[in-house]
Amino acid sequence: MITALAAAKAYANSGAMSVGSIGSIGGSQDKGVDFGDLLKSAMDGATKASKVAEHKIAAQVAGKAELVDVVTAISSAEASLETVMSIRDQVISAYQEIMRMPI
Repeated sequence: MITALAAAKAYANSGAMSVGSIGSIGGSQDKGVDFGDLLKSAMDGATKASKVAEHKIAAQVAGKAELVDVVTAISSAEASLETVMSIRDQVISAYQEIMRMPI
């Protein structure tokens, strides 16, 4: 089973997300990536990987694709989905922590 951390590392290493473009802690960059845009990018990547996997499966059923390509596409889609689920879990956890804070 793929852990959330492994999925996030795989997603970051795939080049779909550039850590340097997010901005620095000190705020030395004038403009960083919006958090909403970052989430949208992750969702778009997961959707694209799922669609590629579906097309590979359909091509394999029709006899036009290799099984190795199908397994690779499914693994990529699974890693993307694990990343999105990990992000979702962290956002929910952060929201719950904020809601527990005294006013």
